[in-house]
Amino acid sequence: MAERVDATGLLPRGLVILLGCASVVVVVAGLRTAAWLVAPALLALMIVVAIAPVHHRLRRRGVKPWVATTATVVVVYGVLIAVGLVVVASVAQLSTLLPGYADRGRQLVVSGADLVGRIVGDPNALREAVDSVDPVRMLSSLGSLLGGVAGLTTNLVFLLALLFFLAAETSGAGDRLAAIASDRPELVDALRDVAARTRRYLAVTTLFGLLIAVVDTVALAIIGVPLALLWGLLSFVTNYIPNIGFLLGLAPPVLLALLGEGPKQALVVCAVYVIVNFIVQSLIQPRVTGDAVGLSATTAFVALIFWGWVLGPLGMLLAVPVTLLAGALLVDIDPRAGWVGALLWARSRTGSSAPEEATERPSDQRDPRETTTGRKEPT
Repeated sequence: MAERVDATGLLPRGLVILLGCASVVVVVAGLRTAAWLVAPALLALMIVVAIAPVHHRLRRRGVKPWVATTATVVVVYGVLIAVGLVVVASVAQLSTLLPGYADRGRQLVVSGADLVGRIVGDPNALREAVDSVDPVRMLSSLGSLLGGVAGLTTNLVFLLALLFFLAAETSGAGDRLAAIASDRPELVDALRDVAARTRRYLAVTTLFGLLIAVVDTVALAIIGVPLALLWGLLSFVTNYIPNIGFLLGLAPPVLLALLGEGPKQALVVCAVYVIVNFIVQSLIQPRVTGDAVGLSATTAFVALIFWGWVLGPLGMLLAVPVTLLAGALLVDIDPRAGWVGALLWARSRTGSSAPEEATERPSDQRDPRETTTGRKEPT
């Protein structure tokens, strides 16, 4: 029997699959190596896609292109710089608060170790491990956190510069897409679809993120947790992280409440977060979001893990938009990859157009080669 080859008739199918897997490994390794460059670039691209409608509305109202670009970019710059200043000021204030919680933290660790020791039947089971804990050494890790903030500032400068140049190219994007559409209309349709879905996703997520952030900030201020504004901002940012964003935003204020006032305040903070985030993210937000994204829950979770591993923390924030972009470039434009789309996208996006078309086709338009059983006779 002749060896099965691919559509080009040049290489065996197994070798084609092997080369494809090797290419994926090389691309992923390259993305991980250049994550410091790729992640801010993707974030800038996502921001430009989000603000493009504002730029187009200004143009339609007669505003000159450079004025529209400058106005939108300045607004985005102002928001990013304001957020950066709040984070830096809050981290600096946090660095002055944490040393006062060192003794309290050690007492909680000792109490927890004793409780675990009584449960397992050996009161001294964790005593040696607890005695080796150095609160000063643990708090010294705050320096690395501040160093990370400094590194983030460097990335922010790169992001702002790239954002300006991408926004400046927005005016000619329509002409470029029109030129591409003459040769690859399916590519242009896929890009426009992913841009529209990304905007809807960002709009819904931002709206509910602001709602959650305001409620959490007010609740933390009433409870008496320090740095309520910082934790509210953290709730807003982590709302863009699917599935586990709630837990990432919950941990710091609960830990600070535990160190400050004890378990009762920590439980109150935890209860407030669970109630607010459950009502908003589990009951209200999914109903409003609807088909904005079209990703299945499993795909969103796997994308979160994968892009977080490849691009770092920014990859977790960009998991959904980047997955939509990758799906548009690799799946939507290739009719042969329809089976991949059926696995990746939600049922509401894939739909059931084929069965509907089959059922809606009139009997008088049946293929003349079909028999009464619905099967085609061989030609």
